[in-house]
Amino acid sequence: MAGSNRQPVLPARMEAEFSSLMRELSACGHQAPALIERAHLPRWCRRPLFFFLGYIAKAEGRVTEADIGYAESLIKAMKLSKRQRRRAIGWFQQGKSARQLPFIRGLAMRLSRRLWPAPALKTAICLCHASQLNGRPGKPRRYRCEDAIDQIGLPVSISEDIFDSYASKVWTRHSENLSRPTSYQQACELLGVTRRDSLEVIKRAYRKKVSECHPDKLAQQQVSPRDQSLAKERLLHYQQAWELIKRHNTSR
Repeated sequence: MAGSNRQPVLPARMEAEFSSLMRELSACGHQAPALIERAHLPRWCRRPLFFFLGYIAKAEGRVTEADIGYAESLIKAMKLSKRQRRRAIGWFQQGKSARQLPFIRGLAMRLSRRLWPAPALKTAICLCHASQLNGRPGKPRRYRCEDAIDQIGLPVSISEDIFDSYASKVWTRHSENLSRPTSYQQACELLGVTRRDSLEVIKRAYRKKVSECHPDKLAQQQVSPRDQSLAKERLLHYQQAWELIKRHNTSR
């Protein structure tokens, strides 16, 4: 849902492409390699992608097995040959060694992003996925991811929207789900939606959440008293989230 929540507003062509890719990412279970397998990335994007992946992987000083496994999963999704795989690993190693990003590394995407935004947007999704391999990204990984996205000519708001989508669909936050939402973003995360979603989409998500913890449904399932109490609390917070979202949209 575009508006005061997300600045700056994307150009129309980029906005349409980004919305389509985010729907595709959701359909892939928020697995960027599956997205790349479906929506192919041009060959000329490989070098900057793997370079940036190495740069992000070294953000906290040590490259983890998860970082290496993710790079390998992208290599597999792209169906790279043995020779191409060696080159991709070399670019990843170069990124690991980089203290700052060379201006030329994302030049092709910067030049093409307005007329052909898909390659840069797909790369941004892969980079955001890389920075959150272990859940909500820490500042070092997130900052390096944002640096890379800026380098390919995209606004940082792109990364914010991607992370919002992972927050609402992937990251677990049981303790937060038992607290009253105090902001629009918290309300969206609680209902499993993002700021980009329309009010109608949010309303459907709200109704689904409410139905899952409705007392009548739980009585039929014969859940324990403790679970009934937790469900009642969740129901209250879902209602609070929906009221906050309605007020926000009414006041705009």
